[in-house]
Amino acid sequence: MLAAERRKKIIDLAHQEKRVLVSVLSRMFEVTEETIRRDLEKLEKEGIVSRTYGGAMLNRHTNEDLPFTARNIMNTDIKQNIAIKAMDLINEGDTLMVDPSSTSFELLKLLTNKNNLTVITNSVHILNDFSGSEMNIVSTGGNLRPRSLSLVGPVAHHTLQRYNVDKAIISCKGIDLDKGITESNEPECELKKYMLKQCDKVILLADHTKFDKVAFTVLSELERVDYLVTDQAPSEPWVRRLAELNIELIY
Repeated sequence: MLAAERRKKIIDLAHQEKRVLVSVLSRMFEVTEETIRRDLEKLEKEGIVSRTYGGAMLNRHTNEDLPFTARNIMNTDIKQNIAIKAMDLINEGDTLMVDPSSTSFELLKLLTNKNNLTVITNSVHILNDFSGSEMNIVSTGGNLRPRSLSLVGPVAHHTLQRYNVDKAIISCKGIDLDKGITESNEPECELKKYMLKQCDKVILLADHTKFDKVAFTVLSELERVDYLVTDQAPSEPWVRRLAELNIELIY
């Protein structure tokens, strides 16, 4: 097994169990404990886990601004599941604003066969990975945030204000019945607000761990969302509230 594959499995285990032990991982993967410690050290540097005595715990605080490289390998099955559910919301010829979230990135992977799509984004990862696709990709420009591989600031805001689009595809750090949609990072949150202003419909991609969570800064009220796509049925209070707001729930 390659080291990268082993580390991905360690992340999946940490997500399931919340804590992993060096001794257990060593036996499971049939490698030395020193090898596992190096794996955990690398994952800690990437912001994914925090090492503890004898093991490590997954970083799950709502306000943590994890780097894109870390977010991109976490919960990939869940993100892909959400992307599959959301792809039918995008029609050929649509104009889209897409945030730099890893879930939005998974959705774009499924849209490469749809004709005549225009994607306006502040995601450096999308600009790079879809440069050879048939999509019409428009960059917002702006100041680079290396941690999230995103572009932010006044230049990006000005670019977004020049366009009116069919749909905005966004994710978030938390959604709460009272506090609405929240984010951990203010510059990216401000940019997403411009996306919401310039679109006709809003598609929110949020897995079950985002429900009933409140992060640092408010992005929007729930009322601004048209479609909420998640990976499993939310609680009954959520179902009722979304129905009251005429938000289409897809899971």
